[in-house]
Amino acid sequence: MPKSPPFWSAGVYAARRPYLLARARIAAALRGWFAKRDFVEVETAALQISPGNEAHLHAFATDLIGPDGQRRPLYLHTSPEFACKKLLAAGETRVVDFARVFRNRERGALHHPEFTMLEWYRTNEPYEALMNDCAAVLAEAARAADTKEFRFRDKTVDPFAVPERVTVAEAFARHAGIDVLATVSRGRGDRTALAGAAFKAGIAIAQDDTWGDIFSRVLAERVDPHLGLGRATLLYEYPLPLAALARPKSGSDKVAERFELYVCGVELANAFGELTDATEQRARFETAMAEKQRIHGERYPVDEDFIEALGRMPQASGIALGFDRLVMLATGAQRIDQVIWTPVVEP
Repeated sequence: MPKSPPFWSAGVYAARRPYLLARARIAAALRGWFAKRDFVEVETAALQISPGNEAHLHAFATDLIGPDGQRRPLYLHTSPEFACKKLLAAGETRVVDFARVFRNRERGALHHPEFTMLEWYRTNEPYEALMNDCAAVLAEAARAADTKEFRFRDKTVDPFAVPERVTVAEAFARHAGIDVLATVSRGRGDRTALAGAAFKAGIAIAQDDTWGDIFSRVLAERVDPHLGLGRATLLYEYPLPLAALARPKSGSDKVAERFELYVCGVELANAFGELTDATEQRARFETAMAEKQRIHGERYPVDEDFIEALGRMPQASGIALGFDRLVMLATGAQRIDQVIWTPVVEP
C-alpha cells in the first residue's frame, strides 16, 4: 500500500488550512464568551499521579526522574478534571481549561491520541446551567465558523435551535422498548433483568457482559443513531451505576445528575452535577479499577490528593467537551486529523 503524504505536504496542508483557521476563530470566540461570564482560564498540568479512574480509558505512562535518580511513575492525564476540582477546592468559582489531553488505544475518524478537551466548572450552580451553556457554545462556534449548519457524514443540525432534552429512560423506552430503570435498584444494575430485556429487543450480548456492557450495547445500537438530528440532544439522568463522578439526583436511588450532549449523532460533551462525597468517590474508583483489572489486566492509582480536595470542594457542576469534534461539526470536516494543526504521526 502506498504511503500517504505527510500532513505538512503542500497539497494536504492547503486542504486542511481552512479548517485550522476556523479552529482558531472558534477558540478565540469561546475564550471571549467565557471571559465575559467571569470564568478564569486555567492551565492544568498534563503530568499527574493518576490519569483518571475509568475502566475503559487507557493512559500514557512515564517516569519522573528526580535529581537523586529515583524514578516515580506518572501519567499524562486523560482529562483535566482532577486538577480543575482542586482549584475549586482552593477557592476558584468558575474555571475553564482548553486542555491538551492524552488517551491511548484511540484513533479513528472521531478519536486521536492527543486532543483538546474544553472543560468548565461552575460552583454553587445546578448542572442545568451547563445545558444552557451547551446551547450557547454551539451557537458561538457556528458564528465563528460562519455557518448555519453543523454537519457530519449524512447528518445535520441547526446550531441555533434549542436542544431537545430527553432522559435516558425516555430514550431507551422510545428507541429500544426497554424500561432501563426497572433494572436499577439502590444504585446497582440488575444484569439478569437488563440482559433479558435486551434479548427481547433483539440485541445480541456476550455471556460475560456486565450490566454496564449491556447498557452500552443498547445505547450504541438503538439509541445513539437517533440523537442530535436536526437539533442537538441533551441526554440526561443517567442510571446511577454509570454515575462516574456525578452525584445522585436528589431523592433518587436510580439516576444521577449526568448528561451527554449529542450533535449529528456524535457524542460531544459529558457533564456532571459533581459528587463531593469523598468516601463514595473512592468506592466508585475502586470498583472501576477492579473492572479495569478484570478486563485489561491493569489499574491506575487513586490520587489521594484529589480525594482530600474533593471533601473540601463546594457544590459544583462541570462539563468536558471535545473541542476538536466541535470544530469538525462546525466546519464539516470528516476526520479529526483535519482539524488538528499537527496530528500525531504514527511510527
